[in-house]
Amino acid sequence: MAMSIGGTNRMKAEMNVTPMIDVLLVLLVIFMIVSPLKPRGLPTLVPQAGSVDPPPRQSTELVLTVRSDGTLDLNQEAVEPANLPARLAQIFKYRGDRVIFVRGEGDLEFGPVAHVMDVARGAGMDRVALMTTPVH
Repeated sequence: MAMSIGGTNRMKAEMNVTPMIDVLLVLLVIFMIVSPLKPRGLPTLVPQAGSVDPPPRQSTELVLTVRSDGTLDLNQEAVEPANLPARLAQIFKYRGDRVIFVRGEGDLEFGPVAHVMDVARGAGMDRVALMTTPVH
């Protein structure tokens, strides 16, 4: 802000707009240079509509159920507790993912479920998840 002192003791304040105009012109030049440039994306292929329905996907999850009488079911197939580590190692020898879901039956204590989880981790499972029943 500039101030001019006249012949009287009264001062008049004047606003200097030159720096604002300079900034405005610089921004105008920048936007004029940048705006003609069009953004370039990566070339993509759009999928074509297929006439054949995809085949039904088979479930690849492994669910290990611990029953209240101490028996184990691996995807509805009975497995002896002593043979569980060898069976899991055999299954995951040819699979890329090492995930298993453990489900305990109704009123079962957590001890047998924790033991089965330890066995699964010892057999080389990367992730051991617990399955629960929904509460209504």
